[in-house]
Amino acid sequence: MSIKNSELILNPDGSIYHLNLKPEHIAHDIILVGDQDRVEKITKHFDSIEFSTQKREFKTQTGIYKGKRLTVISTGIGPDNIDIVLNELDALVNIDLKTRKPKDTHTSLNFVRVGTSGSLQADVPVDSFVMSSHGLDLNGMLHFYKIDSIVNPDIEDAFIKFTNWDSNKARPIVINNSQKLENILNSDQVYKGLTATAGGFYGPQGRILRLPLQDPDLNNKMDNFNFKGMRITNFEMETSVIYGLSKLLGHHALSLNAIIANRATGQFTKDPKAIVEKLIIYTLNKLV
Repeated sequence: MSIKNSELILNPDGSIYHLNLKPEHIAHDIILVGDQDRVEKITKHFDSIEFSTQKREFKTQTGIYKGKRLTVISTGIGPDNIDIVLNELDALVNIDLKTRKPKDTHTSLNFVRVGTSGSLQADVPVDSFVMSSHGLDLNGMLHFYKIDSIVNPDIEDAFIKFTNWDSNKARPIVINNSQKLENILNSDQVYKGLTATAGGFYGPQGRILRLPLQDPDLNNKMDNFNFKGMRITNFEMETSVIYGLSKLLGHHALSLNAIIANRATGQFTKDPKAIVEKLIIYTLNKLV
């Protein structure tokens, strides 16, 4: 049965609705960034660029770096944007856009997030790299999908008990990264740990301006959570949803973050552009 027009929305030129892309516009290896301005900070290193487009915050460039075809896409901020980006990229390779039917043969994409983040641990310093061994989903978006096959209830139950998690909030979900991509991008230059993904920047990440928090001690609890040596290293707004949707859709995903702030020590990097550039070069060279 064909997917309804209202569910799979295409532009008049046949491109997917939000991303403005057709299947031939993307590579199988895709770098995801939040900031649209970061796209060209990556593709400036490419030998050539074959395609470029932008619609809203979603900017895409595809080209060649040292003989390898790569795509760089900006997602904007937050889990809701990741829901759009991952579903539409999957549709480009696993749904025939003309017949509007899923293809018989599945195509698996590789997603590598290159982002910035704040560390929750005093010993994970500013200007370091964090590789997310797991995404700790605190925002609840993934609960709209059937997730039984991707969860880690032992870690989740331990986290809920340790933090005295409020039952009015969505149940936390822990999702593994892609071991295949970890093997490719790993080195002694990166720290590893759980990356917590919040649904907002202020209250959901424990920041207080004028509004009181439901649990003002949550960040401190997260700092001290330990499950069999596994700690929560950093806080951001995309990783767990990238991991969750990638697992459900049959793709591979890995998140790398440049640590620009340390919430435990109150420090902020003196040169955020330099550490991001360093992570970009690291990622590109690992991928080729």
